[in-house]
Amino acid sequence: MTGRFAGKVAVVTGGSRGIGKAVAKEFAEEGAKVAILDVDENLYETEKEFIDNQYEFLALRVDITDEQQTDLAIEQIAGEFGSVDILVNNAGITRDDLLFKMSSEHWRQVLDVHLTGSFHVTKAAQKYMVEQKYGRIINISSRSALGNRGQANYAAAKAGLQGFTKTLAIELGKFGITVNSVAPGFIETEMTKATAERVGKSFEEFKNERIKQIPVGRGGKPEDIANAVAFFADEKASFVNGQVMYVAGGPAG
Repeated sequence: MTGRFAGKVAVVTGGSRGIGKAVAKEFAEEGAKVAILDVDENLYETEKEFIDNQYEFLALRVDITDEQQTDLAIEQIAGEFGSVDILVNNAGITRDDLLFKMSSEHWRQVLDVHLTGSFHVTKAAQKYMVEQKYGRIINISSRSALGNRGQANYAAAKAGLQGFTKTLAIELGKFGITVNSVAPGFIETEMTKATAERVGKSFEEFKNERIKQIPVGRGGKPEDIANAVAFFADEKASFVNGQVMYVAGGPAG
């Protein structure tokens, strides 16, 4: 298969739906071999769709908060596909609530998936990238990293990913590895539909309220984020490192 990512191996966490699926599909359509790590029930439905499209694809049911599972999964991907060239840390959950009502369990769950999970996958993948002196790591943050009511846990996790990004860019740059972050604004996904339900609104009502605040006058699509991820993963972006790109239809702040 031809394309700008032909011959590359891309790993996407949380890639069975929404933003992760759009990212995985972008890489596959551009010629990459793609592996998805996920625990979502949609994983095997996505696997069937990708195989029907004749993508070179591997679906692994992995809990990335478990370091041993993660290490074995990355080892399997490298063994079957020959390398690990691109990593997109996208897996995430929400457990929204105001601080005074937020449980310690919901705090830990969100940080474990977003931060600890990304740490596990990145640590496992980077050793292959260091050996081959090449790699692209893209962490999916969020506009919520700037603060968002009812999301103390999620905002802290997404802000943490930005610090993780900048630190790894410093540490890994000398090995030909760039590390960047994409921070989506309002994107129409199952996760934002769940947020609408949480605040007691229909998705259409919730979406229209958000669109009024977006300068370009529309909600974001998962493909908008996939395009930004592909930019950071491209060979031509080799001098872009440690950056956070807000994809929000306007100035992030």
